[in-house]
Parts: sequence; structure tokens; C-alpha cells
Amino acid sequence: MTRIVVSPLCRIAEMAVRHGAREMISLMAKEQAFHRPGVIAADRHLLLYMNDIAFKGTGNLVAPEEAHVRQLIDFAAAWDQRSPLLIHCWMGVSRSPAAALIAALSLASDQDEMALAKRLRSASPYATPNARIVEIGDVLLQRKGRLVDAVRAIGRGADADGNAPFVLSVTTEFDG
Repeated sequence: MTRIVVSPLCRIAEMAVRHGAREMISLMAKEQAFHRPGVIAADRHLLLYMNDIAFKGTGNLVAPEEAHVRQLIDFAAAWDQRSPLLIHCWMGVSRSPAAALIAALSLASDQDEMALAKRLRSASPYATPNARIVEIGDVLLQRKGRLVDAVRAIGRGADADGNAPFVLSVTTEFDG
């Protein structure tokens, strides 16, 4: 069962141990320091520096870029799927859910974008995937706007306190 664990920063160590994750993607602002959980090998940790914004040119903030999303897709392709992939950002509701959608779609490209977005919403009532990451992923994965439309269709998630990790299956076999 191929699963992606999505977590806020404050729970990454717990989620890595609880779910047996050995690989991790971090989507964090450059100034946010944190420690990689000991169960995640340094060479199986992808750190992408970006802020949770939807537009370039927002002061000194770093917008998600095509290079970030390409690295995410490449890392997911090299993921040893025998254990879950842990993806996190600061709150676990915007950048990391967007990355989870892109990773899942890149690994199982034959799945329907709307079904995937609905599984995300079912797994997390709080997820509001970062629109810029989703748009870039849609283009790179050649989804012709379908992923963008699916994420818009599920709408904004409920207000969150940044303490609601969840599990998303890459395909329909498991969510919870």
C-alpha cells in the first residue's frame, strides 16, 4: 500500500516513527530552521525552500517555482515505496497537500484528478493546496488544467490549527 503522510512541522518526528517513513520532502521558508527526524536518512530528504504564496514578486518571499516542482516529481519517482513518504510544511495544509497531490499523480498518472482531489478532501477537511504549486504541477504532468480544476472544485479547507496530519494513498486502496 503506497501512502503519503502529510504533516505539520511540529509533528514530523512523531509521524515518521508512527508510520515508518524513511523518506521526506520539506517545503519550508528559508528562515525556518528545523531538525530532520533521525529515522530519515539525509540523502532521502528533499528540502525545498519556498514560502506559502501564490504569486511571484511578493516582497522578499520565495514563490514556488517550476524547479521546485520538478525536484519534487523526481524525488517521488526515486521513492522506495515500501514505506510511506512523509511530506511536510509549516502547517501541513497548503504546500504539503499540494506536493502530495503532485507526487501521487506523478506516480499513478492514469488516475482521475477529481477522484484524487476528493480523496484528499476526505483525508483532510483542512487541506487547501497551494494554488501555484498545483498549477505548476498540472503543467509539468501535462494534466491540461484538470488538476487545477479538481482542486478548485473541492474548495478551501476548513480553518486549521496546524495540528492535523493525514494519510493519502497514491491510489484508491487506502486513505485515512
